[in-house]
Amino acid sequence: MGLPQPALGLKRLWVLLQVALHVAVGKVLLVLCPGRVKQHILAMNKNNPHFSYDNWAPTLYSIQYFWFLLKVRWQRLEDKTEQGGLAPNCPVVHLSGRWCNIWDFMQVDAKAQRGKLLAQTASFSRARTRTCAF
Repeated sequence: MGLPQPALGLKRLWVLLQVALHVAVGKVLLVLCPGRVKQHILAMNKNNPHFSYDNWAPTLYSIQYFWFLLKVRWQRLEDKTEQGGLAPNCPVVHLSGRWCNIWDFMQVDAKAQRGKLLAQTASFSRARTRTCAF
């Protein structure tokens, strides 16, 4: 499954160059015109109340940022889907820290939603029979 090795290697090289250029241009802009970059970043995150420029600015366009972008982009190279077909079964992390695949997560979530719906329906029908009894 996925791309043949030579094609995957070329795509990885292309992604490496894209990410390196992105981080280099961002770093240069951050040095040359920090006020404009700060204004742009704040405008992009105006709907996020937890975003603080002072906390995030040192991490933008750093070497850790580069490696993170590269890792994510390389992982997405092998994800493939076709219209009408199944989507990739990507890994997800629960808020509790437990790892699973997205299909497993969706099945657990669907079961929980069905359980909540059944409990709500049962409590509604019990309340309705108590109030409507003659």
